[in-house]
Amino acid sequence: MIADGNGRWARARGLDVNQGHDAGADTLKDRLRDAVEFGIKELTVYSFSTENWMRPAEEVRGLLAMLARRIASETPALDDAGIRMRFIGRNQGVPSELLDQMRGAEELTAGNGGLTLGVAFNYGGRAEILDAAKRFTGSTEEEFRACLYAPEMHDPDLIIRTGGERRLSNYLLWQAAHSELVVRDEHWPDFTRQAFQQSLNEYERRVRATMPR
Repeated sequence: MIADGNGRWARARGLDVNQGHDAGADTLKDRLRDAVEFGIKELTVYSFSTENWMRPAEEVRGLLAMLARRIASETPALDDAGIRMRFIGRNQGVPSELLDQMRGAEELTAGNGGLTLGVAFNYGGRAEILDAAKRFTGSTEEEFRACLYAPEMHDPDLIIRTGGERRLSNYLLWQAAHSELVVRDEHWPDFTRQAFQQSLNEYERRVRATMPR
């Protein structure tokens, strides 16, 4: 998921941009519940990019505070639901208290066998490839994959982007080499269960169309 459009959603309603991010977090919570019901095994959401540090300081502070608040309030319920949490991105620049919360959420849910929720935070596709290249000493793609932030993560079958923009925005550049892309015009807070199901249906139509007859 490239969950785009929180700020535009808020501005269209005369709200503060961080109210849009909070509404977006509520939407993620609902769509995560849908993903479990749909039988999805892995769902990764682009929550904060390496470029997002350039946003206004007040917005960045609000995003960091919201993530800390959501981790504290929602991780126990995710654990009870059997969901495993995985944070993907660079640690540099992230407050130490927030890093501790992230690690705690990962440790608490590490043994769960249900859906894996990946949260791409302080993440950039180029940064991931650069960091992996610094560690890489092998000669194969699989050996390179082992140097990525989450080497156990499968390449995504489908990337859904809300907000109408038609680009990857530096997201999962290595992993998305063969992914299908579905773009939705609604902003992320308006991304409903029906829109989610429609996106999955579109993916399935494409897969069936390319299967040998």
